[in-house]
Amino acid sequence: MVSKQRKKLLIVDGYNVLRSGSRYRKITGPDYTDDAFNTARERLINDVVNYAGRDWRAIIVFDGGRNEFSTGEAESVGGVRIMFSPAGQSADKVIEKLAHDARERQVETLVVTSDATIQDTVFGFGVDRMSANGFSLEVDRYYDDARLDETPKVAEKNTVASRIDPSTLAKLKALRDAAR
Repeated sequence: MVSKQRKKLLIVDGYNVLRSGSRYRKITGPDYTDDAFNTARERLINDVVNYAGRDWRAIIVFDGGRNEFSTGEAESVGGVRIMFSPAGQSADKVIEKLAHDARERQVETLVVTSDATIQDTVFGFGVDRMSANGFSLEVDRYYDDARLDETPKVAEKNTVASRIDPSTLAKLKALRDAAR
């Protein structure tokens, strides 16, 4: 039996990355107007969707602790969960709990934040971490690589045979050939 490959978990400290990541500071500017902040937030979401791809399950956590109407419910955009921490709870605590729970389930986890307290706490759980600016640079590099790769893409045919383990496939072929 082939073991199912574990998915990695990417947890992004939303507002921290928007304020600390060079890729997003350019958009928000010093005044953090609603339009500019919404544009930066949308860009972050798109970047996480693209960066995570098929390799990562991703969650972006924004701080909603001071919003009495925030329930902490998540919505999904492009396969990425987006959530605001519930009223009365900081995004930091949500991120720490998500990271801790992931490590308890032995899921490889990466937390993106420049918040030193969160970095120290999740590192204590054995979780990898990346700074907001490090993430900005990784995303820039990802897009640069995608632009530079001009190799024509050929769609790969996805068949049942390509999704089952080789020993089962061999048995099925043997059954098929015996019936002929």
